[in-house]
Amino acid sequence: MQKFILKADKRTVLGSKVKQLRRTGVIPANLFGKTIESQAIQINGVEFNRVYKEAGETSLIYVKVEGEDKERPTLVTSVHFNPITGDKLHVDFHQVNLKEKVTANVPVEIIGESELVASNEAVLSQSLNEIEIEALPTEIPESITFDISSLKAIGDHLLVSDAKVSAEVEIKTDPEQMVVSLQEPMKEEVIPVEEVPEDATGAETSAEGEVVEGEKPAEGEAKPEEASKE
Repeated sequence: MQKFILKADKRTVLGSKVKQLRRTGVIPANLFGKTIESQAIQINGVEFNRVYKEAGETSLIYVKVEGEDKERPTLVTSVHFNPITGDKLHVDFHQVNLKEKVTANVPVEIIGESELVASNEAVLSQSLNEIEIEALPTEIPESITFDISSLKAIGDHLLVSDAKVSAEVEIKTDPEQMVVSLQEPMKEEVIPVEEVPEDATGAETSAEGEVVEGEKPAEGEAKPEEASKE
């Protein structure tokens, strides 16, 4: 298993002043744990993005804080983003004891193919994206897979109880909760087109009753309604 290591510096910049750090590509963060006091740290944004892309929130990240000899085994518990730019604003690291179980939310991964979905006779509806589990930090799976190739008819579904995990992993999410199901495709609504009425002479008229078919009177020639007045 790959070991992810991330260097961190102790952080003295707090409050609204952390904006100055972000401008230089540094992300403010906090490191906390069950038996340790919360500590303010800062990490290089580029380096964190590289590690986090591979480790996510289910793999251990060993944080090496400046001035400390030992690396701290941690799990990323939350990443705060700027809602407009998508930039990472803050990261929380949970220091764990490798010999104590922890709870974590593991992403659902859909594998396989349903024949009905492939033929557009059904659509796959996914109701759950994560499953809560309890395990030792080193036993947390990267994802929990569900094979949809067994779904053969409309209404067929997979529940949390259908998850296949190792004996070291305990699922905490309700086993009767639905994960995926096959649903009927939505039918396109056909809107009828109304026919445009014609007048007695066969000329089409617009909604306002104006003649829309026929030649425009030549210049100087009286229009039909004007001629009737003469």
